[in-house]
Amino acid sequence: MTILLAVTLGLFARTASRRWRLLNVGDGGLGSDNVAERLAGVRRFALAQERMRRYWWAGIAHQVIFAGFGVLLLRSLILFSRGYVPDSGLWLFGSHTPIGDAYSLLKDVFVVLVICGTLVFLYYRLVAKLPRMTLSTEGVIILCIIFVMMMADLIYDGAWLNLHALETGEAVSFRVWEPAGSLVAVLLAGASEGTLKVLAHAGFWTHVSLVLIFLNLLPVSKHFHIITAIPNVFFRRLGPVGRLAPIEDIEGKVEREETLGIKRIDQFSQKSILDFYTCTECGRCSDHCPATKTGKKLSPKHFTIDLRNFLYKHESTLIGGDEQSRDREGAVDANGETGASDAGTAPLESNAAHTIDLVDGIIDPEVLWACTTCRACEQECPVLITYVDKIVDMRRYLVQERGEFPNELQTAFRGMETNMNPWGFAPDERSQWADGLDIPLISEKPDVEYLFWVGCAPSFDDRAKKTTRATAQLLKQAGIEFAILGPEECCTGDPARRAGNEFLFQMFAQQNSETLNGYGVKKIVTTCPHCFNTLGNEYGDFGGKFEVIHHTQLLADLVKQGKLKPTQKVDAKVAYHDSCYLGRYNEVYDAPRDVLSAIPGVTLVEPNETRDRGMCCGAGGAQMFKEEEEGDERVNQRRTKQLLDTKPDVISSACPFCTRMLSDGLGDAERTDVEQVDVAEMLLRAME
Repeated sequence: MTILLAVTLGLFARTASRRWRLLNVGDGGLGSDNVAERLAGVRRFALAQERMRRYWWAGIAHQVIFAGFGVLLLRSLILFSRGYVPDSGLWLFGSHTPIGDAYSLLKDVFVVLVICGTLVFLYYRLVAKLPRMTLSTEGVIILCIIFVMMMADLIYDGAWLNLHALETGEAVSFRVWEPAGSLVAVLLAGASEGTLKVLAHAGFWTHVSLVLIFLNLLPVSKHFHIITAIPNVFFRRLGPVGRLAPIEDIEGKVEREETLGIKRIDQFSQKSILDFYTCTECGRCSDHCPATKTGKKLSPKHFTIDLRNFLYKHESTLIGGDEQSRDREGAVDANGETGASDAGTAPLESNAAHTIDLVDGIIDPEVLWACTTCRACEQECPVLITYVDKIVDMRRYLVQERGEFPNELQTAFRGMETNMNPWGFAPDERSQWADGLDIPLISEKPDVEYLFWVGCAPSFDDRAKKTTRATAQLLKQAGIEFAILGPEECCTGDPARRAGNEFLFQMFAQQNSETLNGYGVKKIVTTCPHCFNTLGNEYGDFGGKFEVIHHTQLLADLVKQGKLKPTQKVDAKVAYHDSCYLGRYNEVYDAPRDVLSAIPGVTLVEPNETRDRGMCCGAGGAQMFKEEEEGDERVNQRRTKQLLDTKPDVISSACPFCTRMLSDGLGDAERTDVEQVDVAEMLLRAME
């Protein structure tokens, strides 16, 4: 036992040490503030497996096996001690003691449950062969190890109980405190003492050996998440999920010629590397990714795996390994073997991980530009891995360092630089949508309760202007005092930031924050979820701290307060589409539905893909201003079909980008019989 423990724990310590050193290659430390909030997250997402509850059998099996590891860890420690003291119970857990009996019952229950859980996952891998999963031999081997460990434990218990009965002269019988073990003992009753000793030793050494072998397999397999999942949840990014971290001192970095964005693997943060360690390869992220679902090159799972494999492959170089290791590593690189291809890879031309450009060597640019930043991947990940921040950071490098981005974005960037909006309309046209509505500028009436932040699309896009006017009319009917910036309003910079042009975004963020603070603005209402998210979650980094309200939230409150009374019947079956930046980014799901439900005659219907699982319209992440990557289908067309499956009369949304994309989707489907309108437009109909 001493030799076994020394060898296996020594090997594990060596591997774990290298993984720890590799983690520290990352840029910056791990956040450890707000410990209470972090521990609450560990309880929800790591221990209670909250995100696995959506998957019935897989969720139950995963929760059972995870809990089983905790319960059976004590069992393994007891067995290790029995390598020295044959009947050891670690003092408190001996046979026929209250605590020992209680633990024996708990242990037997979980042994059986873990066996059932492994059978569920073996079914998924060997029979169902779910496409989203990495169906590797490694996964089957790990499951078989767990299964054999549990069976070995039962055989050991059964044989040991029989040997104990031979010593005491007692009859072997079923014991409620050891239901599984005593049942095996009954089945083995009558076996010779020699056979029982062989079975006891085989069960004992099989269990303890496999536990230690399993421990050593974890850091070199995808099952490393068993160790890293809890730390990954604990060190998760706190605060608004819709906030992207700014590039600090961006002008200073430019002057010092430091890299803007992420070019090399060692520029990822320690938390990002912990994300790579923790990927379970379950594929739930890619299963819900709109780019993956419509045949684009992007797969969030393979994006993470490719970066992780590259990190592992260059471990010796990154942690300062010996020159011989570096030479061997370089020889492999020269053959162009990157270890992954699903996310779009290319042969490596350098053998130094500190200099390899990830976009050239590992991740195809098309993978990065296919992302709509919808966060469907992050919403599904059971261990809280983030993807959008990594993709945007790599876009930042492409745009700001290499000047490489889709040609169509050049028009949007130029429009923002010259006319403060991605369409390039003149600033003095910003308030033309309000003609005839008698809406004051804040420069004329600075003491209003709300600033109505209109946004670019609602100011210039003819379809979106209808929503803007409807919202303004409803606010006036409710007696809400508000004003607009008019020509002083600029783009929030959201398209620039999500497209990787952080420098341009920060220019807008600083300028807009100064303007708003100059007028003493405290409350902002906007119809655009992208403006809503940027103003509310990201402008705080630039001195702009405001209470930002989406127009559906304000309208829902006004209806509830009786300031808006929809009395006109609108007979329509309405399917509501959740905007990603309103829903997954800011958890605003009920307010739009409350407004629609308050309209007489409206029957609200939900598509299968709804609320936090609602599919993206395809416009986020600056996709609105560029051509979609090649695939099997356009994202907006797929989403429109999902909504049409509800057989609606009206498809309603609460985002100008969604309105445009879904209107186009209906046009492509030649469904002139179905309307596409904003929630505010629906409410205004009921007010007239």
